[in-house]
Amino acid sequence: MYLVIALVLLVVGSLIFHWWSPWWFTPLASNWSTIDTTVNITLYITGIVFVAVNLFMAYAVFRFRHKADQRSKYEPENKKLELWLTGITTVGVVAMLAPGLVVWADFIDVPEEADVIEVLGEQWQWRYRLPGADGQLGEVDARYISQANPFGISPNDEAGNDDIIVDNSELHLPIDRPVKVLLRSKDVLHDFAVPQFRVKMDLVPGTVSYVWFTPTRTGKFDILCMELCGIAHYTMRGHVVVDEQDQFDAWLGEQPTWAEIQDIAPGDTLAGQGLYTVCGSCHGQQGEGNAAMNAPRLAGLPDWYVERQLHYYKAGIRGSHKEDIYGQQMAPMAGVLVDDKAVRDVTAYIASLEAQTANRTLAGDPERGKSHYTNCGACHGAEAQGNYALQAPTLAGQDDWYLKRQLENFRLGIRGTHEQDNYGHQMVLMARSLQNEQSIDDLMAYLSSL
Repeated sequence: MYLVIALVLLVVGSLIFHWWSPWWFTPLASNWSTIDTTVNITLYITGIVFVAVNLFMAYAVFRFRHKADQRSKYEPENKKLELWLTGITTVGVVAMLAPGLVVWADFIDVPEEADVIEVLGEQWQWRYRLPGADGQLGEVDARYISQANPFGISPNDEAGNDDIIVDNSELHLPIDRPVKVLLRSKDVLHDFAVPQFRVKMDLVPGTVSYVWFTPTRTGKFDILCMELCGIAHYTMRGHVVVDEQDQFDAWLGEQPTWAEIQDIAPGDTLAGQGLYTVCGSCHGQQGEGNAAMNAPRLAGLPDWYVERQLHYYKAGIRGSHKEDIYGQQMAPMAGVLVDDKAVRDVTAYIASLEAQTANRTLAGDPERGKSHYTNCGACHGAEAQGNYALQAPTLAGQDDWYLKRQLENFRLGIRGTHEQDNYGHQMVLMARSLQNEQSIDDLMAYLSSL
């Protein structure tokens, strides 16, 4: 009898949870309402079967419960019952599959008037490419991919010169215009998904997949990677902003073309040396750092990382938190660099400084720290040498007191919580995997040994 009650309560509880649950579809923001319909059809069919089977089991357990004066009747076959069950199952399976096939036919049939854009996925970030004035994307090839050419745009195809490059995780689209999204991966299997658009598709290395949709509601929506792509998979997020046409056009006009990016001159080391004079008053004229001034060493850091941090300080992405005392001091100093060229010049000079041995100031156990570094090494490298492909800077050679402060800032949300700090978001989650201060000291001790 207890089993009968449990089965009935299971059915009743499941129905109550279904109707009162807050976990429903996100509000639709595209043309794919038919996908919701197909999911609902499947849900209702399987729900009816779930209720019927469990209530029948409860009835059978109660009706045919053990009685001392009764014997069971053995019936190995019942063709009539089997025909009914086969027929009902067939109807149910067809009812679930047929709508999906109809929707899939629409899903792969892209309207001729659809705009075409490209999404490039890599561990653990998104980049975007849109056609320029000629209305078409230039050819790409994996052999052309480099630090300066992340999309692998062919130098032999002039159509790529006016391609618009969006080198951050936020994509803008105009409302009520269909768009075909070409999907490419630079490294491993990823999956492009926007829940409010009801679209998702794998990015497979070596091939180009696609989805299409028409945004029907303005707003800012999350882009998720719904494929396990590595240790920081859950932090691989971006945003798609749906604008009115005039707002979209204004945003598009602010983005650089591939030709403009190619025309950017590299940093001038000599000009950077003059600009670095102010920096050197705290960080040392050889970039050796100064703990008394709370200034970390800069020598040995990669140029792309230093450049990004300077832009972050200038834009208020870093150094604007009320508890980031030293970051607040650094922000106005970065503002002394009046334009992007000045940033590139001083960065080039810093990159020319010779790395030096870091000072060890913290007491920790390097062996325990080595085990803590396992997760860190997935991005920063086995020897903490850094990895441009993962946008992870060099850690070896940096002073332990500075690295410890930054980890604590990430853990406390003092650093990395600005909405535009995509890489900082990833570090917040990774830093919080360190359980306590001793774990950080042990990790610093291991890094000092590299």
